[in-house]
Amino acid sequence: MHCRCGKFRAGETMLSLGWIALYAAALYVAVGVVFALAFLTTGVSRALPEPIPVSIGARFLFIPASIVLWPLVLQRWRKAKEGQ
Repeated sequence: MHCRCGKFRAGETMLSLGWIALYAAALYVAVGVVFALAFLTTGVSRALPEPIPVSIGARFLFIPASIVLWPLVLQRWRKAKEGQ
């Protein structure tokens, strides 16, 4: 049996940090996708300064931005909800 007893090589530690960063990014994108679906189906027209109907094509254009910038979009959506 070989006991490592908490000893790590430099490459193994960096690999672990790399996996943590990868999982964090994947989680961020997963939350962004779920948020984008909710926002684009119900909230996009409410978050605009003047509520107007938004076409399907415009909703598709909002998909990448709402996935990447979901914390900012959520904040704006909440402000618009409070203003009503």
